[in-house]
Amino acid sequence: MEEFTLRLKELRTAKRLSQQQLAKEIGVGRSSITYWEMGEKIPSAQAIVTLARYFGVTTDYLLGESDIK
Repeated sequence: MEEFTLRLKELRTAKRLSQQQLAKEIGVGRSSITYWEMGEKIPSAQAIVTLARYFGVTTDYLLGESDIK
């Protein structure tokens, strides 16, 4: 899960989004983004799919299973 936390933060900051902005874009609370980036909570499968679609990457990339976006 560590790779997920790093990639999520990397993708968010590359788009110059705050955690609050990303949360609003994908329909979750800001605290969810904080917990995910800190590795304190694991997002649901649906949230992972939503994040991957939003950032235009594969779920495998987001989860650290592949380096191909």
